[in-house]
Amino acid sequence: MGKMVVSKALFYAVAVVAVVLGNSLAVSSASENSKVNIWPMPASVSYGGARLYLASDFAFSSDCESQILKDAFDRMFAVIKQDHVIDANFSVFNRSSLLQGLHIVVSSPNEQLQYGTDESYKLMVPSPEKPGYAQLEAKTVYGTLHGLQTFSQLCYFSISRRVLEVHMSPWTIIDQPRFPYRGLLIDTSRHYLPMAVIKKVIDSMSYAKLNVLHWHIVDTQSFPLEIPSYSKLWDGAYSPSERYSAADAAEVVRYAQERGINVMAEIDVPGHALSWGVGYPSLWPSKDCKQPLDVSNEFTFKVIDGILSDFSKIFNFKFVHLGGDEVNTTCWTITPRISKWLKRHRMNESQAYQYFVLRAQNIALSHGYEIVNWEETFNDFGSKLSRKTVVHNWLGGGVAQRVVASGLKCIVSNQDRWYLDHLDTPWQEFYINEPLTNITNSKQQKLVIGGEVCMWGETVDGSDIEQTIWPRAAAAAERLWTPYDKLAKNPRKVTGRLAHFRCLLNQRGVAAAPLAGSGRAAPLEPGSCYKQ
Repeated sequence: MGKMVVSKALFYAVAVVAVVLGNSLAVSSASENSKVNIWPMPASVSYGGARLYLASDFAFSSDCESQILKDAFDRMFAVIKQDHVIDANFSVFNRSSLLQGLHIVVSSPNEQLQYGTDESYKLMVPSPEKPGYAQLEAKTVYGTLHGLQTFSQLCYFSISRRVLEVHMSPWTIIDQPRFPYRGLLIDTSRHYLPMAVIKKVIDSMSYAKLNVLHWHIVDTQSFPLEIPSYSKLWDGAYSPSERYSAADAAEVVRYAQERGINVMAEIDVPGHALSWGVGYPSLWPSKDCKQPLDVSNEFTFKVIDGILSDFSKIFNFKFVHLGGDEVNTTCWTITPRISKWLKRHRMNESQAYQYFVLRAQNIALSHGYEIVNWEETFNDFGSKLSRKTVVHNWLGGGVAQRVVASGLKCIVSNQDRWYLDHLDTPWQEFYINEPLTNITNSKQQKLVIGGEVCMWGETVDGSDIEQTIWPRAAAAAERLWTPYDKLAKNPRKVTGRLAHFRCLLNQRGVAAAPLAGSGRAAPLEPGSCYKQ
C-alpha cells in the first residue's frame, strides 16, 4: 500500500513559490477571513481590532475538577510561551488591556473518550461578562481541548514587549468538527518507532485537531507488540529493543486520550502476517510459503482470538482494524495440506478468503468491537460483511459511493491523495480531496464517518517521520474539520495560513517541512519560514 504515484509536486512547487514571491504568503484578500491565522479554520469566527496582553499570573479557572483539563492548560501555556522569558513591565499596560485568565465551563463531567464524543466549543476573548478574562465553553472536556488549541493560535510572544499578546480582539469563535473521524495512520512494522516519537506524533496531531491514531502495529516485516496470551508472537520483532510491551501500548492509549485522540489498533489478516510465524511457525502455510495465515489451522483463529482478547484490555476505542487487503492466496492452493482442506470444505481460494475475513470479524465482535476492513473485503464480498463493518477506502474513486449506497459506513484514504508515503503528492492535493465526492444523499453522506491520512513506514523512521507527515496532513485536517462552505475552493487561497501553521509547528518543536516542494522537502534557499 505504499507505491509511488506519478509526480505532481513540480507544478505545485512552482505555484507555491509564485504565491511566496507575489503575496509574501499572505492569505488572499478575497478570503472571507483573510486576517485569521487559525488552522484548521473554525466553523464561525468574528474578531475586532484591539490588542490584549496576558497578565504575568495568567491562569485558568473552572468548576470542572479535571486533571486532563489542568494538564492541557499547562501544555497550552508552555507552547505559546515557547521557552521565551516573559519579563515585561506590566505596570505600563492599561489594566483594561490585560487578560487575567481563562475561565472554562464544561457541561458534562464525563471524561470517557469514544467515537462520537462531542468536540464542539465556544471561545470568547475577552468574555462579555468578565472583560478581564477569556471564556471557553464546551459540552465535554475534549471540546475544551480543541478550544485550548484554538486559543493557543490567537496568542503571540512579542519579542519587543516581552509579553504574550492576543491581536484582533474581541474574538468569538463557535466551532465543531465536520467529521467525527479524523485520522492519521502510523506503521510500526516497516520501521520501529520509539515511544518518544509516537508521543511527539500524537502531540502534533492535537495541534491540527486530528482525533484518531490508527496504529498499524504489525505487518509482514515485524511483530513488535507483546501479546500476553501468545508470548512468542513478538519473536517476530526486528530486535529485543524494537518492541512495545503491553504496558507501553496502554501508555500510548493513555497519552493520546489526554489529548483527545483515540487509538485504533490494527492487525492485518490474513495477509501481511509473515512475522507472526517467527514465534509460531504453524501459522505459516509452510516453511517455504509463509503467508497468508493458514486458513485451515484452528490454531490461527485461536491466536487471533487471543490477540483481540488482549487488545480489549488495552485499546478501548469502539473500532478495531482487521486489515484484509492485498491477500495473495497462492500459498493456500499450492500447499497440499491446505489444498485438501479447501476441497474437503468445498471452497475455492476466493471463498476461503471470505471465510477467513468473516470468521475474524465474528471474533472481533465477540470482544465488543466494531470492525474496520480495507476495501478489498467490500469489493469482493461486501454483502456478506457484518453490518458493523466500516469499509476503509484506499484503492480508488467511486468506492465510498458504493459502500454508503449499500448501507455500510466508510473511511476515506484514497492513496492518490491521502497517502503520505507518496512523496510526489503535494499539500494542495491533500487539501482538495473531498470525502463526499459524488455522494449527494444526506443519509449516505452521514455514513462517511471521515477520513485518514496514511504514513506507511517503508521509508520513514524516527529521523524523518515528522517532516513527511507535516504540513501535508494539516491540509487534510482542515478538510475533515472545517465546514464545507468555509473551505477554500482553490488551495492557493490558504497558502499563507498553512505556511503560518507550518511555522507554528516548527516553533513547537515539530519538524514540519516547507510548503514549496514535495513531501519531506528541504528548504529551497535561505529565507523566512513564512516564505517557504
